[in-house]
Amino acid sequence: MTQQAAVLQTCNNELVKCIEDLCNKRDALQREISTEEDEKSKLQNDIRMLSERLAKINESLAKKITARNEYDKTISETENAYMKILESSQNLLTVLKRESSSIKSSPKPDL
Repeated sequence: MTQQAAVLQTCNNELVKCIEDLCNKRDALQREISTEEDEKSKLQNDIRMLSERLAKINESLAKKITARNEYDKTISETENAYMKILESSQNLLTVLKRESSSIKSSPKPDL
């Protein structure tokens, strides 16, 4: 019987050792899980912050692009009006020169 008890004790010791090994492996795995969950949480927070920043930048860009387009429209309209003024000035100058020449070439009345 003592031999059976010794075999039983050996089996018991090995079983306890296997259970302890499994528990140690589980604890190590749990530490890795906790580390990765922390990293995941930080990454999700970073993504949220970056998404908010991206949304603000997109909103700012939209406003600035709208303002730029308004500038472009105003500049184009102003340039067109300026070209019309130049054209009218050129026409006026041409008419003035022609009238001035015709006044010089017409005979002067005797007084």
